[in-house]
Amino acid sequence: MTPKSFVSALAAANLPSVFNPWRDRCSIHDRRDAAARRRANLEGVIAAALDARVETIWIARDLGYRGGRRTGVPLTDEVHLTHAAALMGGIPLERATEGPVIAERTAAIVWQVLSRIGQPVMLWNVFPFHPHEPDDPMSNRCHTRAEREATWPLLQALVSMLQPKHIVAIGRDAHLALDGLDIPTTAIRHPSYGGQREFIDGMFDLYGIADTSRAPELPLEPRYATTATCALA
Repeated sequence: MTPKSFVSALAAANLPSVFNPWRDRCSIHDRRDAAARRRANLEGVIAAALDARVETIWIARDLGYRGGRRTGVPLTDEVHLTHAAALMGGIPLERATEGPVIAERTAAIVWQVLSRIGQPVMLWNVFPFHPHEPDDPMSNRCHTRAEREATWPLLQALVSMLQPKHIVAIGRDAHLALDGLDIPTTAIRHPSYGGQREFIDGMFDLYGIADTSRAPELPLEPRYATTATCALA
């Protein structure tokens, strides 16, 4: 599989109460060619990951409505789109939305760490799309087991294409879901729900980076202000 054929396979998926950023267009925030821009963004990131021979994939649970849903790049909001472009070798990445640039707390912490690590990794999600409540497209919900099983071949295809030596599971839900992959996996606390410090410390320990700064905790976004976890089994 190639980056282009992989992104085409992603774009073909259509599930209820799920926003597919490489297929769908948000009538409120998106430019007219938003889906095409996001396809180009992701295809460029995967091609750059192949060129860089990335050895690690960081995998969280789902796309968030303030991050990858808008950019087409997992764990990356619009504020950090230029950071992603630079880390992946100066590739072109374009905004797909109109209006103010939107930030996502999780993406901010992820990119705070990546800026210190300074080496390209592939960012992904167990469930590659944005699952939302049926009547609220700008909400986040946990994907279901059926949704995960329906899209599992896409994750397997990405892993087969990149052939990473290591996977970092971001959060307990992602770690449990990735149990079926026969690749060494390290579990790191998700930065949301009060886990920012543990996430940063865990990543710095994994990459052998001495943390000389104690960054302040970022405030929770309204949609993330909960301690509930998902039951995917």
